[in-house]
Amino acid sequence: MLKYIEELRNKLHHHNYLYYIKDAPEISDIEFDQILNELVSLENKYPQYFDANSPSQRVGSSLSNSFKTFNHKYRMYSLENSYSLEDLVKWNERIEKNLGKNNLSFSCELKLDGVSISLSYEKGLLKKALTRGDGIQGDDVTENIKTINSIPLKLNRAIDYDFTIRGEVIIEKKDFAEMNKIRERNGDTKYMNPRNTASGSIKLINSLEVKKRPLKCYFFQIISENYNILNQTEALNLVEELGFKTLKTNRFCKNINDVFDYINYWDKRKNDLNFEIDGIVIKVNNLGYQKDLGYTSKFPRWAIAYKFATERAETKLIDVEYQVGRTGVVTPVAVLEPVLINGTKVKRASLHNKDQIEKLNLHQNEYVFVEKGGEIIPKIVGINKEKRSSDAKPVMFSEICPCPIQSNLVKIAGEAQHYCVNHKKCPPQILGRFKHFISRKAMNIDGFGIETIERLININELKNFSDIYALSKQKLISIDRMAEKSAQNLLTAIKNSISQPFHKVLFSLGIRHVGETVALNLVNNFKTIENLMNADFDQIISVNEIGDKIAESLIEYFDDVENREEIQQLKYLGLCFNIRNENKSNTLNNLKFVISGTFQEISREDLKSMILSNGGSVSSSVTKNIILIIGENVGPKKISKADSLGIEKLTYDRFIAKFKL
Repeated sequence: MLKYIEELRNKLHHHNYLYYIKDAPEISDIEFDQILNELVSLENKYPQYFDANSPSQRVGSSLSNSFKTFNHKYRMYSLENSYSLEDLVKWNERIEKNLGKNNLSFSCELKLDGVSISLSYEKGLLKKALTRGDGIQGDDVTENIKTINSIPLKLNRAIDYDFTIRGEVIIEKKDFAEMNKIRERNGDTKYMNPRNTASGSIKLINSLEVKKRPLKCYFFQIISENYNILNQTEALNLVEELGFKTLKTNRFCKNINDVFDYINYWDKRKNDLNFEIDGIVIKVNNLGYQKDLGYTSKFPRWAIAYKFATERAETKLIDVEYQVGRTGVVTPVAVLEPVLINGTKVKRASLHNKDQIEKLNLHQNEYVFVEKGGEIIPKIVGINKEKRSSDAKPVMFSEICPCPIQSNLVKIAGEAQHYCVNHKKCPPQILGRFKHFISRKAMNIDGFGIETIERLININELKNFSDIYALSKQKLISIDRMAEKSAQNLLTAIKNSISQPFHKVLFSLGIRHVGETVALNLVNNFKTIENLMNADFDQIISVNEIGDKIAESLIEYFDDVENREEIQQLKYLGLCFNIRNENKSNTLNNLKFVISGTFQEISREDLKSMILSNGGSVSSSVTKNIILIIGENVGPKKISKADSLGIEKLTYDRFIAKFKL
């Protein structure tokens, strides 16, 4: 019976591929459904033959998805943006110089305006689907992705290697219009745009509902350690051969002038497409060159996104509001009469600071020009002075904090922003500090929602970070919408956060100018919180990459008696405020390292921690007295500089072996 069930599964996989990928069906929908119904019946009768990748699993489930978070095997980087052909010329010159090559060829692809996903296949079967997330971690949406018919659960041919493949989930324009027709007919609010609808769809908790959405996925990258592919053009051909949808508009460009032609062609025709795009992706075609160019901390050096001219809209300024960040920075925000830009309803735009308001010569209730380009936040780029009322009054930057306490704002010399100095009682700052404390890169308390934090602050259950560790299940359950299971999960996450290392605890305190790297270097140098709290200005600035501003901020923070008392309370609760003895050694004393590239064996953050916990220090600059630890995709400039200075270069394995770590 198992053999017959497998035959039915393979038959359905084959016809699914013909219908959704090749657009060349060989059987009718009725015949397909008959085979599927027979398979479902047999799988119900013989549950021991269950297969997660069976075509029957596309139908979805009414069970709630929990969306657990997993690390990406290969980091999903963002793309550097360009806004003119001149930007592309400079980018091309830069990479040609780095490679020492001229007349590079490129792969050009339309940049779909959808939701990026990363799929893992093992032995030809779909194993996991992750959202992009922050590029390092993503949400597991495998069950929802299985409902998209154009994504193969099983490859249409056997291969002897595993791989990761990336694509963009979209809703095409015609399908989106039809969805809104149905919603309008039913008296429901229409969806705003295809991208947001696609994004919301793959995160629905009920995969049966996802199945109803007309989602499609087009793929643009395949990654494997075992395939023999030389360039992006071959990679895209392989993607299609394996049964995945690719855009027919992809083009090989033999030089940068071909790239310009491709851009100009689609700039005139982009509105004729049946899907939304927000630019062109240009990639160095040669995969070997891609590896040589490597990555910055944010982008691949071998790829860039060209953004079409941004859509500009005119709308009315209703008001100017002010937002307060966790460190007290006050940012003016324009409240606008809602206007559609690139399919998105824009109601707010950043005004950055007082200087920007004065530069725009902004007046009350006047008409402004708004753009939404590469930035997520729209911006005001001009004023329609012809529509300005003769009695319109200039917008005056508020010198008072918008919070209920209304403290005076101050501007620090050399900085553009104004600050609210009432750090202790300003509600937005308090909320911002708690949000920072629980964040993934700090104490990593998963499941602690912002609404929950706000409620706890409002009922005076959260005043200091230490109050988090005194929360009880009964207290959490008493908060609206906090279920018992959610409360228990949150308490478990709070308990687990106590094991966070010293540098993460220091970072979580939210001391101004103390980022992750600064926290690591401080911890490595001072070893204990007592040493750091008692250090003077000269001792602090002697630490690698610590300047005057950071030193002044630290001294101001630790001079505050309440801050010292809170640290003692957190220490009493078990949080780590020293480099634990079991991790300490002097193996790397007086040695400075620069980490470059990506590593399969360890994350860069864990490698930093290893160096610091063994007495070494970490720098971001290649100088004469460092050791360079190199992984994959190392920038050629760092290698070149290291070679010119005669600096020692170590792979991760050689680093471990040399220092016996």
